[in-house]
This record gives sequence, structure tokens and C-alpha cells, in this order.
Amino acid sequence: MSADLSTQGVGRTVANAAAQAVQGVKSTLGLGNTPKIQQLEKDAIIANDNMTFTTSIGCPVYTVDNSLKAGERGPSLLAEDFVQRDRMAHFDRERIPERVVHARGSGAHGYFEAYEDLSDITRAVPFSAKGKQTPLFVRFSTVQGSKGSADTVRDVRGFSVKMYTEEGNWDFVGNNIPVFFIQDAIKFPDLVHALKPEPHNEIPQGQTAHDNFWDFVSLTPESTHMLMWIMSDRTLPRSLRMMNGFGVHTFRLVNANGVSQFVKFHWRPKVGVHSLVWDEALKTAGRDPDFHRRDFFMAIESGDFPEWELGLQVFSEETAATFPFDVLDATKVIPEELVPVRYVGKMVLNRNVDEFFPETEQSAFHPGALIPGIQASNDPLLQGRLFSYTDTQFHRVGVNYQQLPINRPVCPARNHQRGGAMQGKIVKGQVNYEPNSLGGGCPMMNRGGNGFKHYPEQVSGHKTQERSSTFSDHFSQAKLFFDSMSATEQKHIQDAFTFELSKVTTVGIQQRVVDQLNNVDQTLAGAIAYRIGANAPAKPTAVLKSMGVAQSPPLSIIRSQKYDTIRGRMVAVLLMPGYDSSAAELIGALTGAGAIPCVISATPAPVPDASGSATTTPSFTFFSSSSTQFDAFFVPGGRKAVDALLDDASALVQLAEGFKHLKAICAVNEGVEVLRRLALPLNIANAPSAVVEDLGVVTALGVGSGVGGKTGKALGTAAGMAAGAIKSLDVAAADSSEWLGKFMHSIAKHKAWEREPMALKVVC
Repeated sequence: MSADLSTQGVGRTVANAAAQAVQGVKSTLGLGNTPKIQQLEKDAIIANDNMTFTTSIGCPVYTVDNSLKAGERGPSLLAEDFVQRDRMAHFDRERIPERVVHARGSGAHGYFEAYEDLSDITRAVPFSAKGKQTPLFVRFSTVQGSKGSADTVRDVRGFSVKMYTEEGNWDFVGNNIPVFFIQDAIKFPDLVHALKPEPHNEIPQGQTAHDNFWDFVSLTPESTHMLMWIMSDRTLPRSLRMMNGFGVHTFRLVNANGVSQFVKFHWRPKVGVHSLVWDEALKTAGRDPDFHRRDFFMAIESGDFPEWELGLQVFSEETAATFPFDVLDATKVIPEELVPVRYVGKMVLNRNVDEFFPETEQSAFHPGALIPGIQASNDPLLQGRLFSYTDTQFHRVGVNYQQLPINRPVCPARNHQRGGAMQGKIVKGQVNYEPNSLGGGCPMMNRGGNGFKHYPEQVSGHKTQERSSTFSDHFSQAKLFFDSMSATEQKHIQDAFTFELSKVTTVGIQQRVVDQLNNVDQTLAGAIAYRIGANAPAKPTAVLKSMGVAQSPPLSIIRSQKYDTIRGRMVAVLLMPGYDSSAAELIGALTGAGAIPCVISATPAPVPDASGSATTTPSFTFFSSSSTQFDAFFVPGGRKAVDALLDDASALVQLAEGFKHLKAICAVNEGVEVLRRLALPLNIANAPSAVVEDLGVVTALGVGSGVGGKTGKALGTAAGMAAGAIKSLDVAAADSSEWLGKFMHSIAKHKAWEREPMALKVVC
């Protein structure tokens, strides 16, 4: 066969070589090379390995450009054209049923590493030794929308982790919110029907701002606590890398001696929990519907591996009995002041999927996928999920879904299950039942060793379809949550309720929600009633209980963050020809501290500095990028560069929008003139060597090395890197120039919340 020397052919050969080189580097470096990845590699093929094109049964193909016809203009001979039939028949069946909820998701591989041996409280193997690593796969998702919906809608996020242990798969199937709408799984179909698009017109997509949802929850008071959470900033995460994960339910830990304790699971991101503001979320959904998916993928691809710590709230049944709420009620949290969270290990995600469909889409999670040492509780919502999730996977993926590469355990799976659609195992031998003698009794039960043995909990009672009276308090924890918020977060909750209810067309539903919220906070309910035109609420009807604490700061994002890192933050550096030496110092410092400087300019061409002898290549242009891509903005000096920026409307809009969205901004030397042009109500540096910080905006004059060209770029980058390459942000900031230190701290805070009352008035 002669070589294809066309442009397309050469490009294809180069692309194939590059793709194979990337795979080779990953394999050589062992990136994410866990036992699970090694298992998956046995099923993997390289699509661009320059092999001959064949049908699905291996027959070499002459062409897929033209079907078989009777004459060049005659009818297709479909009965004989087996190549076309092979292609079309498979194409017609390439999709499996979409998940009813959590349809849109993103996945990645990684590992869990235990901080300590937890054998005293559980015999679960991931916690059996300090430093023990367990391979895993995660899938993060939205809930309401379809596979094609936007990422940044106001919604709960699914947080599922599949650990491949030596004793089977353990599936953690949770959310980024620790409570749920309902207490009993029998109401799940009603909840999902209500929150999904209305059936008569399939509107709205990816949001709950419609009559059906609010009708249901206004008649279901147990949902009140969850409503407070979903109307908070928790449902507008800045990144999948910046959200919590919660197990929602109470589970059991059981040690080797059969001693049991209750547990609540928590995942805490190492880079902190951060959110978007509402206007930012809306604009991001329109400009980049794949924002979260892209951010997650690119972080891992660039080596900025997301990390979470796993925390446990462990408590005895006797302790649980003393709480003013029922730990089996999924609409309740256990305040950390009552049971502190003990962080016992970390999760690192270090490898993207190779192909989305067979890994992310076909991954199947089930809260009943448990291992010895971890067991379910009697939570009635959890009990229903134990049935429903497996039933869903049988329908969606197939009865043998556990055999698919992504779902397959790394330990042997031996039983007498045979047949079923798409059976992939060939089991030798005649015996497929238990007990047996013909097969030597194999596979054998593990009664004396590590077999899963249910905790012998004592239960009693009559058959009933009633709910425990301990599940009857629907408002006390909702109030605890609201009272624990900062004033900024409380205002966001009020705004969110107002927006959602303003979309409800039935006045009676609006009024019921206002009256329901009146049992949580009268001021909140009154403000919402005024803004949507409902009647002012009367006296609350519910009797509230003390939850053991008046406030719980860990429930708040703003009040609970350390703000001690800028790792993974995207910082826009606005460069035009003629920029000064401050840019090199800034880029070096950000890189050293783990942030990602993103150079933006008017064109994709390399941008020369003031000396003209050093250049920087942009990552984006002003026209093709958006302020919503970035966490912070930097404007360097340089007379020529600043004059060009002042004439670029796209650049000015991005900066103004960044200010409106409360992002950290820094402008130095002549760059401060750009902020003056925007007429922002700020205190701006106006004296030589002055450094001024106001509302998250840092301005400075007379900064930078003053050395231009390649030497200046090298000096500035080196100085910045030296200052930034410190584990502690406080130390890094202290070792940096004053303006750099202040800017890094502003970035770490993520949002300048004190700016919000003023920023809301900015029109852009």
C-alpha cells in the first residue's frame, strides 16, 4: 500500500504518533497506574494504531464512502451490502438509556490513601493500614438536567466513588449536600417527577424554577431543610474540584470482633469549597455549557490532580439516642460540634478516562455495593435505594453490568450466576449450584474467614406503614442551617428563593412556600413575600427544638474556609505589546504557588514586552475568552500596552465583569489607568511606591524589576517562582513583593464578598 502523502494523511500520521506518544509517556511514568488501570489496559485498544479498517467481525473493508448499488445511480443493494448494515445497525444502538437523574456526569480514576490504621472501628480493607492505597473511580454529576444540559445550573451535584478493594467493590453514592428532600424512598418517584421538566411541554431544563417542583415541596414539609441547602451557594460550585461530598445516610462500621458503630461520611476538597455568584453561573452556562467538565478534565491532564480528604463522624447507638433528631432521618445532619469529623485518608484523582462511554457512561454505582466492615443502617431512604439502584443498572446497562471493565472488581468474582444478556465469562465445569459435591463444594462459603456477615442488630415491632415520631421535626435543622450562614449567604438564599418562586405561576403555591419558610425565619419569609407579591406571613405554626447548638459554622461556606491556597486558580494576565517587567514576576509567583496564569491578548500572536526582545504567547484572545473562565485578573504596566488595552472594548468588558463577579483584581504601574477608565468606586494607588488594597482590588505604583527583555523576564520569573514555591500561602505572600502578597491573598479568598453590594450596581 502506498503512503498517503496528502495533507490529511500526513496530519493523521502525526496525530496518531502524538496520541501514541502521550499513551507511552503515561505508561512509562505510571500515571494513575493502579491495579484497576492495569486491569482496564487489558481491554483497551489504540484506535489510531494505523491498522487496517475492518467490520465488527474483522473483515477488511474496501470503502465506507459509497454504499453498494446497482449501477452508479441505481438503488442500494442493502441486503447484500453487509458493510453498510454492520455500520448502521451498530450506529442505531450506540446509546443506552439515559439515567433518569444524574444523567450528566464526569469521571476520573485515582486512588484512596489511608492516613492511619482504623482496624479498631472497622475491618474494611481500605482502612486496614496506614499508607494503604486503594484504586478508585469517581463520577460527579448534576441531578435534574439531561445529558446535554449545562454544567453551572443551580442543582445538587452527585458525588460517587467506586473503590476497587481486595474484598470487592465499595460504592460511595452521595451528593455535595448532606441531606435530602424526602425521608422515605417510596416518595422518590414523586420527587423526581416533580423536579424534572414538566411532562406537558418538557420545560424547564436543568432547573427547579417551575410550578410542579414547588407544588410538591410546599406540600412536603420534610423537604424544608433541603430547600435551604439547594437555594444556597452549595448548588453553584465554582468547580467539581471545589465541592464537598457527603454520604447523606447513616451507615455502620463493624470491626473484626463484630463491634458496631454508626458513621457519617464526608469528603472535603483540599483546595477549599468555593462557589460562583448567580449572574456568573448564568453567563457561564451560556458561554461554556461544559465549564465544569472542561475544568475537571484539564486540571487532571495538566497534572494539577484534585484531592479530597475523607472524614468520618463515628458515634455509638447510645450516643445517637441522645440527639434531638433521628440519625436514620436523611433530612438531618449531625452538627460537627456534637460529633467532630475525623479525617482518615485522602483521595487523589490522577488519570482521565480514555473513552467517555465505556468508562463514565457505563459506570454503575449502587449504595448496596458494600464490603466487610461497612454496612447499611435502617434509614428508610437508604433501604429503598438498596433496591432501586441495582434495578436501574439492570435496565440501563444490563443484567451483567458488573462484568463491564469499569464495574469489574479487581479481586476474583466467583459464584454460580450464568447466562444473561451479553454474558462475558466462560466458566468451565458442569456445576452451577450450591451446595454441590461434583465441583468439590466450590466456590466455597467463607463462614469462618472474611465473609460479609450482617451485624446482628436487634429489631422488633409490628408491620406498619407509619413513620416514626422521631422523624416529625421538619424545621429546626432548617433554621440551624440558615442561622449558621453569613449575612452574604443569607442574602443569596433569599435571592434564590425569590428567583425560583417568581417563575411559579400559581399564586397558591407561592403562598404555601412563604408560609412554610415562615417556620424557619420570619424575616426571610417576609422579604420573599414582599418581592414576589405574596401575602405577608402570619405567626409561625411550628414548634422548634434546640439542635444542641445555636449555630454550626461548618455548615457555611464562607465561615468555614481556611483560604490558605491558590492552587488551581485560573488568573487572567491581560497583555498587550509593550507590557512591563511586572508580568514576569507575577507569572512566576502564581506558577510557583500552584495557580495557573492565563495570558490573554488581542491576537494569538506572541506578545513582545516593552523592550521588544522578549515575548509571551497568549493562551486566549479577548474575543474568544470570557471573564467567567477566570478566578482573578492582572493588568501590568507599560505605556504602550496600557494605551492598547484602553482601546480594546472586549478587554474592558472582561475586567468590569470580573469586578461585578467579585473576583480578585490587581493593576500595577500604568495599568491602574485601566481601572480608572472603568470608573469603579475604588481607592486606587496614586503615590510613588504605594500599594493599596480595596474590596479585593490591589493597585500599586513603581513595581517590577525595571529590567526588560529576556534578562528581565528571566529575573522576574525566577524571583516570582522563588517567592511562590512555598507550601504555606502566608509564607509565600510574606516572601513576595507587597503587591504580590496582597494579590495572592485576595485570590485565595476566591470572592471579595464585601464588594457585592456595590458590584451588583455595575452594568456589563
